[in-house]
Amino acid sequence: MRFRLVSFALAFVGFAEVDSPPQIRFVEQASTGHLDFVLQNNPTEAKHMIETMAGGLAVFDYDGDGRPDIFFTNGAEVPSLKKTSPKYWNRLYHNEGGMTFRDVTEQAGVAGTGYDMGTAVADYDNDGKPDLFVAGVNGSTLYHNLGNGRFEDVTAKAGIKNKGWAVAAGWFDFDRDGKLDLWVVHYTKWQLPDDRYCGDANRGIRVYCHPKYFQGLPSTLYRNRGDGTFEDVTERAGLSQFAGRGMSVAFADYDHDGLPDVFITNDNMPNFLFHNKGNGTFEEVGLLAGTALRDSGKAIASMGVEFKDYNNDGQPDLIVTALAGETFPVFKNDGNGGFLDATYASRLGGAAVKHSGWGLGLFDFNNDGWKDLFTANSHVNDRVEQFESHTYREKDSVFVNNSGNFREVSEDAGLNLIKAHRGAAFADFDGDGRIDAVVTSLGEPTELWHNVSPTPQHWIILRLRGVKSNRDGIGAVIRIGNQYAEMTTTVGYASSADWGVHFGLGGVSVIDKIEILWPSGIKQTLKDVKADQVVSVIEE
Repeated sequence: MRFRLVSFALAFVGFAEVDSPPQIRFVEQASTGHLDFVLQNNPTEAKHMIETMAGGLAVFDYDGDGRPDIFFTNGAEVPSLKKTSPKYWNRLYHNEGGMTFRDVTEQAGVAGTGYDMGTAVADYDNDGKPDLFVAGVNGSTLYHNLGNGRFEDVTAKAGIKNKGWAVAAGWFDFDRDGKLDLWVVHYTKWQLPDDRYCGDANRGIRVYCHPKYFQGLPSTLYRNRGDGTFEDVTERAGLSQFAGRGMSVAFADYDHDGLPDVFITNDNMPNFLFHNKGNGTFEEVGLLAGTALRDSGKAIASMGVEFKDYNNDGQPDLIVTALAGETFPVFKNDGNGGFLDATYASRLGGAAVKHSGWGLGLFDFNNDGWKDLFTANSHVNDRVEQFESHTYREKDSVFVNNSGNFREVSEDAGLNLIKAHRGAAFADFDGDGRIDAVVTSLGEPTELWHNVSPTPQHWIILRLRGVKSNRDGIGAVIRIGNQYAEMTTTVGYASSADWGVHFGLGGVSVIDKIEILWPSGIKQTLKDVKADQVVSVIEE
């Protein structure tokens, strides 16, 4: 059933505050699921900065069988920065069903060649098959999905240039022409040999240097020409002057003007918020909008980010991971083009202040209609205990959302593995309607957290297929009751996911109305939709 919208009003129904949200529970199943990837960051005594920042991954259905597959980026030999052994290969695992996976890296042709960091997945050529961009230290790679289980490296042919150390990237349609454009986030100017000594030389304790010693770089924006090639429009878009130590990127139309805006986390410097002016250019408004810094005015080690509505008020907010003592900042959208520091008002500040976070995901893990927060935790400095009261390896965390207020429930949720966690991505891997998590950690096996939350709740997953918009429907706005979501494939820290949009529905078994505003401007309504299913929606 597909209907055009006459009006695009928001109905505030259901999902009321409860005394105690339903329990969230995970069971780790990587080994039983044959998910045997180990992230090889290849640490050295020289403490090169790249060694601590690896770990991005992607979740996407590369072969169209309806089950989300998993792609991991991996490191390389140092100092050559080359994948000289299969242990350094990037890895693609095919979802076999039943929470089991099979390594298909060789036949897919995605092992890679260099020291890789981040991912971005989307169907950039609108052929119905998700493609893959891999961000790396000494070069990035664009893979075109051939549709036969294999990928082709089209980096040079597509006009993608390797401009230094790229950590993360994301796909979005900034000019609303129906073709996905690529935003690449760079960290710093860096090359070997990197001989700066940081730490305590008298005690012989060398550590990773503070980011202040590294010069930042601007992001790169590639406009999709629609013929398989891209044009670098960074300077024309007004981005060249904004050099940062970029870690992650997220997109949302925060002011509801119909254009996607861009948020960049920066390491120990103000974050960037680029407002899309609609004429091919962006204006950096982070300080004016209140997202560059927390109210304290101090720059922090901003890592990953989610640009989603955490409090069900219809406005996309920002949640950022950072180091212990800095909290995980929450920037609440005030609905007037600005943001308020709600770190402590949301109760996340007190709950997260002891944690250091990298990957994160804002998803409704207990399907009660409120998005909960999962974070992949670890400090950046593997010798931090010798200088500070913080810890290096940590457990993952989950914070349950009770009507816009967060409370940590990690222990009860079963998150019990202590590692140097980095990237995290999320999907319903077994089709039961509960969102699972996959997490990387430096030098140790990946974790596959199967969501076994016990209280039955209803849910729905929407898979969008654009016609006048981009094929993935990236940038589409979806409203169900008082829940608001935008279709995106960016997630957390340097990671990506392309499998649809999930909504927890609580006790609602039939959805009265689902409203979709496509990037093309077309408005569409689905009525009387049964819960507990995956629904494919084609743009009219």
